[in-house]
Amino acid sequence: QVQLKESGGGSVQAGGSLTLSCVVSGVTGCMGWFRRVPGKQRVWVSSISADGTTYYADSVKGRFTISKDNAKNTLYLQMNSLKPEDTALYYCAAKALWAYCESSYSFTDWGQGTQVTVSS
Repeated sequence: QVQLKESGGGSVQAGGSLTLSCVVSGVTGCMGWFRRVPGKQRVWVSSISADGTTYYADSVKGRFTISKDNAKNTLYLQMNSLKPEDTALYYCAAKALWAYCESSYSFTDWGQGTQVTVSS
C-alpha cells in the first residue's frame, strides 16, 4: 500500500523560499509534485526518476529543485524565488513504475496536500 504525507507548506513573501517534504512508503515508481489552485485542475510541477534524473515544468525551472533521500524515504521540493502565482495546494504523487518519469501522466497515488501561500 502506497502512502504519501506532505509537510512544509506555509506563508512566505515573494522572493522567499520554502522546502516541502513528502514521507513515502510502498512507492514502486516515479515520484513527483503537483499543485492546484482553487477552481482549476491539478498541474504537474516536477518529477524524479529512480536514478535521480529530474524534470520540471517551465514555470518553475531554475527556481524549484526536486530531490529524494532514499534512506529517509522522503521526497523534497526546494522552492526559491517564490512568486504570488506559486500560491497553491501542493501534492506529492507517485507512479506504479519507474518509467516515463518525464511525463505528467499515470500518477496513481497522491498525498493530501500542503498549502503554500506567497504574498506580494
